[in-house]
Amino acid sequence: MLAFALHLLEYPDSSGKVAIHPDGEHAKIFDIVGFLVAAGFYKAQSLGSTAYGGHYVRGNQTITVRPASGFGDVVGSLDGRTIIAECKGGVINSNHAGQKSRLRKGLSELIGQLMILPNGGERQIAVLPETEEIQRLSKRLVNRCYVAGIEIALVRADGTINYISPN
Repeated sequence: MLAFALHLLEYPDSSGKVAIHPDGEHAKIFDIVGFLVAAGFYKAQSLGSTAYGGHYVRGNQTITVRPASGFGDVVGSLDGRTIIAECKGGVINSNHAGQKSRLRKGLSELIGQLMILPNGGERQIAVLPETEEIQRLSKRLVNRCYVAGIEIALVRADGTINYISPN
């Protein structure tokens, strides 16, 4: 979620503002504040009742962390067009069958979540950690997702984003 938010801020035609909507589990598993501070952001304003909710600023870029459901995990804009991304995390260097199964199910779940959202012309993106298995499955699904207006983006171990292109 955070890697994809930073990715959106890198584009010259970005609005410079991204919102993320983590649930309570995200914050239990991952140090959101620590990640943002390490990336050069500071908390300019608190938001909501959680310790991590707020507006984080780095130069002319803002990431708003608002723990809420129903908005998309990451929401931003590029070139005036809204981007809505649903994200799943997970261990990317595991060959454990349970972890592989969880990521496979996660890909299906993300695509389903995006398909039930009303589409008002936004770019809808399913974001997952890049593993060999997820990359293989993504390549099998990308053409069908493309027809439905859904893109697939995979987060590499170094935080860079690999968009899976339709054939």
